[in-house]
Amino acid sequence: MENQIRYSVAVCQTDMPNPLDRRQMQRNTDRMLAMIESAVAGAAPFLPVRLIVFPEFAHAAPIYPTLAELREKLALPIPNEQTERLVEAARAHAIYIQSGSMLEIDPKWPGAVFNTTCLIGPEGILYKYRKVNPWIPYEVHTSPHDLDGYDEPLFPVANTPIGKIGCAICYDWLFPETIRQLAANGAEILIRVSAYMDPWGATEPMAWWTVINRARAIENIGYVVAANQGASLRHYPPYSWPGGSQVVDFDGRVLAEASPGPGERIVVAPVDVSALRHERATRMGHHMLAHLRTEAYTVYRSHVYPARRTDPTGLSYERNCELIAETKKLVAE
Repeated sequence: MENQIRYSVAVCQTDMPNPLDRRQMQRNTDRMLAMIESAVAGAAPFLPVRLIVFPEFAHAAPIYPTLAELREKLALPIPNEQTERLVEAARAHAIYIQSGSMLEIDPKWPGAVFNTTCLIGPEGILYKYRKVNPWIPYEVHTSPHDLDGYDEPLFPVANTPIGKIGCAICYDWLFPETIRQLAANGAEILIRVSAYMDPWGATEPMAWWTVINRARAIENIGYVVAANQGASLRHYPPYSWPGGSQVVDFDGRVLAEASPGPGERIVVAPVDVSALRHERATRMGHHMLAHLRTEAYTVYRSHVYPARRTDPTGLSYERNCELIAETKKLVAE
């Protein structure tokens, strides 16, 4: 078929100790590169892998309680040694890689620390996605939304030879607006880079992980490629991490998933971008992207969080709790 775009995606679920400083990040990248080699080799006799996705915190997690400590011990600019090594792997295998997240500093935004993931291809870094919805109150890194004068795209989408790709991180996905905006920006492949912990993970009675992934795929007529952290409790306390990484098609079918529980997994599934484009072009019913009555939703006409502008570079767990309390009062009025 002319212009057919069909390939395998590989979701690489990691189980590694969290780095305590920048030097230890190299160990995690070493393992990620080995998993890339395994994913490419394993799929070589079948439908070749063109896209590989890693989970949130695969490079480093925001384990310190203040932004000052994150800046001192873990945060680094992008590009850096870790992203350059991934660029080399992308070029060697002609693939695209959604990196695990890392803590980023940028001289353009002094004092801020972002939780950032990169889409990397043979061309280099195609975009940086900075988590818009940190998992507050625990996560104290900066939302770009909260910075006065922030002038970079909040929800970038890359137009690549394997489809239009957008990404959001973990808690972002509990806000349907985030993924709807990616789809509105053209995304066909919706990547979830996540560290979703128990008890809200991949098993009943809640299984938020699977429920949200399938719902976002249906709502936006897009593939969801969701990599979840598989770290054991001893690697990332105080939570255990249930894995369950999965690929969901544009009608909400789970195409492949890792068995729930901690540990490394590589999950491979087919993605047919040509079929998705045909469906979006021909479908009349259940086309929520085309049926959206945007003016109906007055909730988006006023500012909600944080209730008042504050310096987002001085965050802490306690400060986040104060801001949440203020916003709850505003919403209740």
